[in-house]
Amino acid sequence: MDEHGDEERRQESSDVMRPRGIGALRRRGIYLLPNLFTTAALFFGFYAVVQAMNGRFENAAIAIFVAMVLDGLDGRIARMTHTTSDFGAQYDSLSDMVSFGVAPALVMYEWALKDLGKLGWTAAFVYCAGAALRLARFNTNIDVVDKRYFQGLPSPMAAALVAGLVWVFDDFGIDRELWLSIIAWVFTMYAGITMVSSVPFYSFKEINLKRAVPFYVVALFAASMAVVALKPSVVLFLLFLAYALSGYVLWGLQRRAKATV
Repeated sequence: MDEHGDEERRQESSDVMRPRGIGALRRRGIYLLPNLFTTAALFFGFYAVVQAMNGRFENAAIAIFVAMVLDGLDGRIARMTHTTSDFGAQYDSLSDMVSFGVAPALVMYEWALKDLGKLGWTAAFVYCAGAALRLARFNTNIDVVDKRYFQGLPSPMAAALVAGLVWVFDDFGIDRELWLSIIAWVFTMYAGITMVSSVPFYSFKEINLKRAVPFYVVALFAASMAVVALKPSVVLFLLFLAYALSGYVLWGLQRRAKATV
């Protein structure tokens, strides 16, 4: 769901002894369990595209959210079962490109952008290219960036932003008119450009889930789940919209702090 697991999975895979030659690869094999989750995430990304082509946009948006959940699980399962590998890291990256790059771009195009002609498919391409560049930079900058922050909007969050927009409007049964196509264009371009920006987004990596917490924290978590259940499309969209804007707020605060020094 996020890139924390991807980052740790790719970092740990670099420490695993790399087999040499096809024979060594065959002897070692491929770890099944984490790659099953990666394959499932890939399936739901592909499924989102199929549903969009058939005009079932709510199903397409939900499929992207399911892919996010599965993407967040594969890395954690690999670490828990000590089955990290270079193959799994590369496979995960390719799956992310389909589920959070190609799928959201095509869903947005089929949903509203195609009514804008060249402007529409250009925005879809900007998003798709932004996701590809974001993933390539993420894979090559793992060891040089501040672990507390992501450099640019993470691709799963960008996918959640545009998929959430589709889900909200389709859930309320709002007709896709020109004004909605313009809103979709703005969101798609924003997500695509922000992915390749240098704007910092908090990674939540410093949160220790193994640490003991007061009882009220568990109660708040249960209450938040109840709130999401009331209207999932609206609540999830607002959450990811807030996160997509938070990077620019953080960037502004950091610049202000430097200016006052």
